[in-house]
Amino acid sequence: MPPLRRSGLSRHIIVSMSLMVIGVIVMMILSSWLLYAVLVEFFPGSAEEPESWLPTGPELAWMVGVILTGLALAIAASFRLAHRILSPLNSLVDSVRALAGGDLGARASVEENSPGEVATLVEDFNAMARRLQHMESERAMWHAAIAHELRTPVTILRGRLQGLAEGVFQPDESQFRSLLAQVEGLSRLIEDLRVLSLSDNARLDVRRARTDVVAEVHSVMTLVDPQFRAAGFVLELETSREEHNAHCDPTRLRQALLALLENARRYASPGKVRIAVHDTPGHVLVSIEDEGPGIDPELHTDIFTPFMRADGSRSRQGGGSGLGLAVVKAIADAHGGRVYCIPGSAGGSRFVIELPRQ
Repeated sequence: MPPLRRSGLSRHIIVSMSLMVIGVIVMMILSSWLLYAVLVEFFPGSAEEPESWLPTGPELAWMVGVILTGLALAIAASFRLAHRILSPLNSLVDSVRALAGGDLGARASVEENSPGEVATLVEDFNAMARRLQHMESERAMWHAAIAHELRTPVTILRGRLQGLAEGVFQPDESQFRSLLAQVEGLSRLIEDLRVLSLSDNARLDVRRARTDVVAEVHSVMTLVDPQFRAAGFVLELETSREEHNAHCDPTRLRQALLALLENARRYASPGKVRIAVHDTPGHVLVSIEDEGPGIDPELHTDIFTPFMRADGSRSRQGGGSGLGLAVVKAIADAHGGRVYCIPGSAGGSRFVIELPRQ
């Protein structure tokens, strides 16, 4: 529904005052005509040439009557205008007090005939209150999600360390590697949270430079290839030429690629993972596609929300925190690019990062 077109406060004041003045003038003309008509008809002597310039009794009564009637009209017009202005402002004041007291659901009301400036002020306040309420609900969700993600590795670390201290577990290499894996998981979670926090405050540091995207993809593939082969995956690279240059931060690019590849390794079925690099007139496109089982198209936008999982049970078994794709989006946004997900040609999902060439 389009917003109502409201007139400005200055127009309300001008119209109200003009109508009041016109009304008083018309009233004076009509009342004076009526006064002298009555005098001529019923008191002919009073209509003769006055002996002095002082008003006669009927004229004095007429002037007092006109003044009192004009004053009444002015008061009525002022009350009407004040109500139209102050009613939404009083509602706004009450809502501000409620908001300051912690009631984030407080909203101000505005009438249809309120001045445009007042209506805009109320609408902006309501938009701010809705935003604060949304941020508060997100903050509560974040606290609960972070506590949930930290609880599992911390519980495992405490149990293992307590077992080692009490002699239940032998301090061998496997135990230390298990503990190290949990610490690395915590480190990744903390780094992801740091990146998202910086992104939310528009302070994510990206040091842009002319970067060969193909070379960065090669380095990431070399790094993760042993893990992928052990999990039954085969990495393939497709590119139209040997070098594709983008204006981006190579460190952040590698971080985004690692997050997307880790997402594929955890949740995709074993098979081929294709990495393609192509150019458009303004961007370099890097896509990562798996062979299934894919993601519901209705969730293609929501999966970049922090702690969002397309399949909760499977994601829990995979051990993901639900932050990897949110970090990728934060990095793409910081570069002035974007990341999106579309269905893949082999039945899986295809994630595409757009990086600016200039």
